Amino acid sequence: MRIGELAERAGTTTRTLRYYESRGLLSARRAGNGYRAYDEDDLRLVQQIRTLQDFGFELEETRPFVECLRAGHPAGDACPASLAVYRRKLGELDSLIEQLRAVRAQVGTQLARAELEAGAELPGGPEPRCELGG
Repeated sequence: MRIGELAERAGTTTRTLRYYESRGLLSARRAGNGYRAYDEDDLRLVQQIRTLQDFGFELEETRPFVECLRAGHPAGDACPASLAVYRRKLGELDSLIEQLRAVRAQVGTQLARAELEAGAELPGGPEPRCELGG
């Protein structure tokens, strides 16, 4: 298939495919007329890259998966290098989750404080101290 068909089937653009090619993640064969030619294996490579990027992987992090697919592993993630990237990414995600939990706790504390202060607006309470201008 030509680059336009590959882009359409993979849900991406020809520019993206050329970029993958420039980074060595995708290899095009040249047809007799000089056009890039791709096959179903190339489609699987691009789909793997896109899926991993949707999961938050950087483009370079997809390289071990691409190499694993090229080595003949059907899923692209059964090779030691792919497994290492998965482990590293899980560590990063765990760290982000902990950071988000800490931020959530801070926001919850701020909300509780603000709600107590807002309760002071009840009849007989002090005037609210809102510094936002309109």
